[in-house]
Amino acid sequence: MKRTTLAAQDGEDLEVLSAQLQDAVARVKDFVWLPKSRRFAALVNRFKWETAQESRSANLRVRSRLVIDRVLSVKSYRIRRDPDAVAALLSIRYAPIGEDDPSGVVELVFAGGGVIRLEVECIDAALTDVSGEWAALGRPDHQTGGR
Repeated sequence: MKRTTLAAQDGEDLEVLSAQLQDAVARVKDFVWLPKSRRFAALVNRFKWETAQESRSANLRVRSRLVIDRVLSVKSYRIRRDPDAVAALLSIRYAPIGEDDPSGVVELVFAGGGVIRLEVECIDAALTDVSGEWAALGRPDHQTGGR
């Protein structure tokens, strides 16, 4: 089993994390904002697109930890308040505030229109697999709206 560990320090790096996390699912209670530490963290079950590209039958998931540091504020929109509600991550977007300023806004975009918006001092993120992989129930399919 190959465990992924990736870091992001700019917008291009964040696009790589976004691709790795596309179709990750998590319970709302697994998203945590730690204001004193200026850290946002999430435990997600990510679909392993890197193995799915190799073989149509390699539908696997792995538990992964996403950590974003240097977070100044966190706001959520259309995210259910039920801690056991499941959220499906579609992408991560980044918008810098200024041309020469490293600060900006990181948005985690979820199915159903939900967004978690992080105002960051700069991009300082990491994605680490923290478990073994297991067989996924299916392959996410955005063309037909299936799993």
